[in-house]
Amino acid sequence: MNPEALTQETAESIGRSVERKERSAVEVAKTFLERADRTAARLGTYLHRDPARTLAAAAEVDARIAKGETLGPLAGVPVALKDNLCTRGVPTTCGSKILQGYKPPYDAHVVERLRAAGAVSTGKTNCDEFAMGSSTENSAYMPTRNPWDLERVPGGSSGGSAATVAALEAAVSLGSDTGGSVRQPAAFCGVYGLKPTYGAVSRYGLVAFASSLDQIGPIARTARDTALLYNAICGQDPRDMTSRSEAKPIALESLEKGVAGMKLGIPRDLIAEGVDPEILASLDRVAKTLAAEGAEILDVTLPHAKYSIATYYMIAPAEASSNLARYDGVRYGFRAKSEDLRSMYAATRGQGFGREVRRRILLGTYALSAGYYDAYYLRAMKVRTLIRRDFSDALARADAVLLPVTPTPPFKLGEKVDDPLSMYLNDIFSIPASLAGAPALSFPSGFVRGLPIGMQLVGRPFEEETLLRVARTWEARSGDTLRVPAVAAEGNA
Repeated sequence: MNPEALTQETAESIGRSVERKERSAVEVAKTFLERADRTAARLGTYLHRDPARTLAAAAEVDARIAKGETLGPLAGVPVALKDNLCTRGVPTTCGSKILQGYKPPYDAHVVERLRAAGAVSTGKTNCDEFAMGSSTENSAYMPTRNPWDLERVPGGSSGGSAATVAALEAAVSLGSDTGGSVRQPAAFCGVYGLKPTYGAVSRYGLVAFASSLDQIGPIARTARDTALLYNAICGQDPRDMTSRSEAKPIALESLEKGVAGMKLGIPRDLIAEGVDPEILASLDRVAKTLAAEGAEILDVTLPHAKYSIATYYMIAPAEASSNLARYDGVRYGFRAKSEDLRSMYAATRGQGFGREVRRRILLGTYALSAGYYDAYYLRAMKVRTLIRRDFSDALARADAVLLPVTPTPPFKLGEKVDDPLSMYLNDIFSIPASLAGAPALSFPSGFVRGLPIGMQLVGRPFEEETLLRVARTWEARSGDTLRVPAVAAEGNA
């Protein structure tokens, strides 16, 4: 068999074959490492790769299996990790110069869980600095390019994690989602991206951006692979007081039950203006396909979702201004040379943080300042409650809400970098679910002018299974969810 065909297999297939000793984890790791050798530099997907460490981890998996240990469905599966997930002894920079060279002394909870499950890390993926951005152009080191068109963005902030899966450099990956940072790049790269219910996955070891919004989520090429990765990382963790015991693994067979009898609501009021006509047409195709499979399509309203951008850009920067205060040059990371402490603080942050991070810190500090807290931050929190109630009302009538992930297909590199408001508006459909703390799934829904687009499902808390079941039904009928971008096809040559 052509070893390159291995990179197009599902994570489920790879894990099964390694567990059955039909191939070794080392063989799998070598194949994916060789793929990344050919494409990663061109795409800018990774900030740190250590092939020797990856192969050593794969050899350990083979040794565990040889001893008779049962590892499960992710045995030997290559997984890429966003560079804001702490990895012991491995650089974790969050795409920022202020953490250049920083090596955490511990692993994030999800990294521990993946290692226990036998997954093998391929490296740390590029991201917008401290997860602040929608294009991965805010990385302090380099932009990531979309595997489907190298002149376009892969989305952000988890652009490296989505692009590396789309380009077949890893079978699955982990990203973080604060306002859409898993779902939007997944849509732009033609893969799946799940933002779990807030509290379903421990945030221990995730470098904080906005603590009441941040969630770690899986990125994969199929609904079943997305479920497998979610199963490996979900569950309560005593080190994260926001993690919840309600989070349970998903039975894969439940994803094959179809959608007959389910109700799916479409918020036509939210998507009435400013959406690419071909994305609206894709939404209609998905809805008609699911209706033909037995789902009932109905209209729902999210009347306060139109305020989500303004609400998010009060709450998230406010939390960021607090979380990022620790980067002062005293304890770890970059330190600017200066003659006194006060100027050292200012120089360290001025030189270490990029423009977008500084912008959000200033916004957040202003919103929390005396005289403005009630007018901005407190009011935003009240609107957040209304948005949460809107979803609760909609999901009392429907099993899930169906809407686009983004209003447009992937945009060109540099197109929005000097227009932050235009960049922020790209998240109009992803932010509401984040503010509500609801689970949300981006799944591939087709192509517009040769570029991938995605649709989104939002569900009730801890009902990730419902979202993946709907997406799996569409996946089985759509026929093109496993198309490979040209850059990956060229890698096979």
